[in-house]
Amino acid sequence: MRRRDDLPENLQSLDELKGRIATLSPAKCALLGLRLKKKGSDAPAQQTIPRRVTSDSAPPSFAQQRLWFLDQLEPNSPLYNITRAVRLKGVLDVEALQRALDGIVARHEILRTTFISVEGSPVQTIAESRTVELAMIDLSTCPEAQRELELQHLLVAEVRRPFNLSQDLILRATVVRLGGKEHILLLVMHHIATDGWSMGIFFRELVALYTAFSTGKPSPLWELPIQYADFAVWQRQWLRGEEIEAQLAYWKRRLAGLPVLELPTGRPRPAVQTYRGAKQSLLLPESLTGALEAVSLQERVTLFMTLLAAFQILLHRYTGQDDIPVGSPIAGRNRAEIEGLIGFFINTLVLRTDLSRDPTFRELLARVREVCLGAYAHQDLPFEKLVEELRPERDLSRPPLFQIMFILQNTPLEALELPGLTVSPLNVSSDAAKFDLTLSLQEAAGSLATSLEYNTDLFDEATISRMLGHFQTLLQSIAANPEQRLSDLPILTDAERQQLLVEWNDTKKDYPKDQCIHKLIEVQVERTPDAVAVVFEDQRLTYRDLDQQANQLAHYLRKLGVGPEVLVGLCMERSVEMVIGLLGILKAGGAYVPIDPAYPAERLAFMLEDSQTQVLLTQSRLLSQLPKMTADGRPLT
Repeated sequence: MRRRDDLPENLQSLDELKGRIATLSPAKCALLGLRLKKKGSDAPAQQTIPRRVTSDSAPPSFAQQRLWFLDQLEPNSPLYNITRAVRLKGVLDVEALQRALDGIVARHEILRTTFISVEGSPVQTIAESRTVELAMIDLSTCPEAQRELELQHLLVAEVRRPFNLSQDLILRATVVRLGGKEHILLLVMHHIATDGWSMGIFFRELVALYTAFSTGKPSPLWELPIQYADFAVWQRQWLRGEEIEAQLAYWKRRLAGLPVLELPTGRPRPAVQTYRGAKQSLLLPESLTGALEAVSLQERVTLFMTLLAAFQILLHRYTGQDDIPVGSPIAGRNRAEIEGLIGFFINTLVLRTDLSRDPTFRELLARVREVCLGAYAHQDLPFEKLVEELRPERDLSRPPLFQIMFILQNTPLEALELPGLTVSPLNVSSDAAKFDLTLSLQEAAGSLATSLEYNTDLFDEATISRMLGHFQTLLQSIAANPEQRLSDLPILTDAERQQLLVEWNDTKKDYPKDQCIHKLIEVQVERTPDAVAVVFEDQRLTYRDLDQQANQLAHYLRKLGVGPEVLVGLCMERSVEMVIGLLGILKAGGAYVPIDPAYPAERLAFMLEDSQTQVLLTQSRLLSQLPKMTADGRPLT
């Protein structure tokens, strides 16, 4: 293993750094410019992270500490297992694979770290060496019709197998043999030791080591400048400084009075999260992706900001709320020493946007841009430290600070190339959901692969399918005209608009034109006298009962002089009696005047006077709030 400073390619590394700067998003370039402007060209060099004094133990990082506490609260949970699976076609060198996996574990201390409890707090304990247990499973003799089904059962079982953080190696590897030249490689790691960026590092090093070992060459990897435990020690020391106090003050101001998003759900929220989940996917076409990128470029924002704004509009339309907070991960790799480390560096930002006053989409983008740049400038405060300081009300039914996650993966997926093997990714579902909703988008070949992970305790499959359709419609509307106000942006799909505006309004029926409604009901009484005609709460009336009670009322009204051309006021709350009253008036030959009992007494008196109503049909409980006579002094019957 060589040290980086032994290599003659230092100038090439500088070129790589320049290349990385060239690929930064506009938001990050803007942030870099702001920081350089703030610090000035004569600012001192950034302090490096030193190696720790002791090598066998260290405190955890703040992110690790939170995951450890969650593991203590709910042991044997696979919720934070991170998995990657690939299909390998060709001749697999199992010995080279074993050596490569062991080499990565030897290179990265975090992969041979366990966590023990000392006086109720976690401590990282680092082993000198650990060997990866590479499980070999042979399904080649399984009938082909059953092989894929058996493979899925096996992979899911392995994904759901929990880690014991105090004993287990934080990496498990399984090779499933499907045939002579076809294998599946499944890797499972606990989130306490890795993140999405780390998995990219892991596979790059796996390719480099496998390629070297399978051809009889030594490891081409240089020695790492620091280890993850060094970062954890440094982080706890650094978080005592003035800089972190300024960041904490920013987030406290930004998140004061943070609301809870109340999405309409198909079922009541369980008292305690179960984390049961599922996922649905949608591929946004290349033409739409290109149009959204054009809008982003024109508005001087990143595609991330445009998509985030659209998603927050969707949540605004679903909830009716103007204050929309969502969580979003950020790599947390803002120091050169940690860019090549495997570990849990990812941080979570709460992006809270104000959608009030019905802005245009362009105006909303400006708000979202300000929110994102402010969050990027204060990204160093660990989310776990923020939760600790804000102390939100404990609620086991939902995660703290936000319930919805938004992710855009815009780093190109690197093709894996192993000598003698064709490598292709394989999706393995964990059927888990940490949040109510997680919208993930991945840029791929000019399109946007979109997936929506959801809590199955709250949402049905059909609901999520509609939501994805609404999101696509919303994006199309934005791309077509970003000048529209939020209230004017359509979200209904063409099929839903057809159903809502045409099909559900197609209520035309052919009724006899020479008979009144009460006569038609009398005919129905003869046909189905015992069928239920009226239902209100726990009350039910058959057609026979309805007709009899309406007839009794009609006879009474006739005694009061009700007949043709006579108006009868009908002032009733929604009830069975209201239906009886309506039919009774019609049967008596009169006409009814609907009057809302919720109106003020003056309004009621005016309506009775203006309509020349002398008979008022109402309920006894409403008598005290009704006028005794009309506005001109005429008594009411």
